[in-house]
Amino acid sequence: MTARVLTALFALALGLVAHAAAPFDYALQPEKIADGTWALIGSTEDITRGNGGNIVNTAFIVTKEGVVVIDSGPSRRYGEQMRAAIARITDKPVLRVFNTHHHPDHFLGNQAYAGVPIAALPSTRTGERDDGSAFADNMYRMAGDWASGTEPQVAQQDVQPGLLTVGGHELELIALEGHTAGDLAIFDRSTGVLFAGDLVFLDRAPTTPHASIQRWLRSLDMLGALNAKKTLPGHGPVHAGAVGIEQTRDWLKWLDETLLQSASRGLDMAEVMRLPLPERFARMSLARSEFERSVTHLYGAYELRALDSAARPVLQQK
Repeated sequence: MTARVLTALFALALGLVAHAAAPFDYALQPEKIADGTWALIGSTEDITRGNGGNIVNTAFIVTKEGVVVIDSGPSRRYGEQMRAAIARITDKPVLRVFNTHHHPDHFLGNQAYAGVPIAALPSTRTGERDDGSAFADNMYRMAGDWASGTEPQVAQQDVQPGLLTVGGHELELIALEGHTAGDLAIFDRSTGVLFAGDLVFLDRAPTTPHASIQRWLRSLDMLGALNAKKTLPGHGPVHAGAVGIEQTRDWLKWLDETLLQSASRGLDMAEVMRLPLPERFARMSLARSEFERSVTHLYGAYELRALDSAARPVLQQK
């Protein structure tokens, strides 16, 4: 066998190894969105074995003292590759990780930050503890070996709402709710960047498995009052101004009105799912599927309210 053939076979073998490894590379590319501020933008798809759960936006702030991480991603593998991406930007240590809420795509990368303080709101820590194992199992079911070895690492510290200054960045930690029972928003007063977590979606329909729409709307009002220069939503592109807040509010108000009217008309769940979507949501990623999911999450409560409203006049006449 000639040297040329051996070289070709060796190159082929290396290519096969690289091809086998490539599917588990999230190819994370930090995008600079403000001074010392970087975002990792995920897709606006559902979790699949093709994307490995990389449907989420995470971020980090490089301060004079070290790095602050906001959300750790959907798997141990993602968290490790996020740390490697941070190391390509700076050699400063990671000082702290914040989890904005307890949904799996936002905190299952915590394992990669062993030895680093991880903080979250008390209700978020409770959710991570109570639901973490089921979330990790479900992530493996949906994402396959991308999530291999992922185990839930619960945040160790409670977030104390208020101002926190780290290396010259003045961070306002804001305790809110609505998307879940505990939603942490972080507003960097030094740069004007709002890290909104899943309180804000843009060009991707909001998810509602643990939602309270009215509380969520009140939280959006509070975020809007911050007048952020830029907003990093939990899902969707980073953007200037309040466009993500307004789109999320529009969707939630429409969803609330649709479910309320449907329940008052006596429609069953299957009939509600077949209702048309407004044209303004036609280009929003996953609009139909997330609407159907929201019906399964929320409609029962609207039906109970409608029954209660119908029964109250009858009871008052007796």
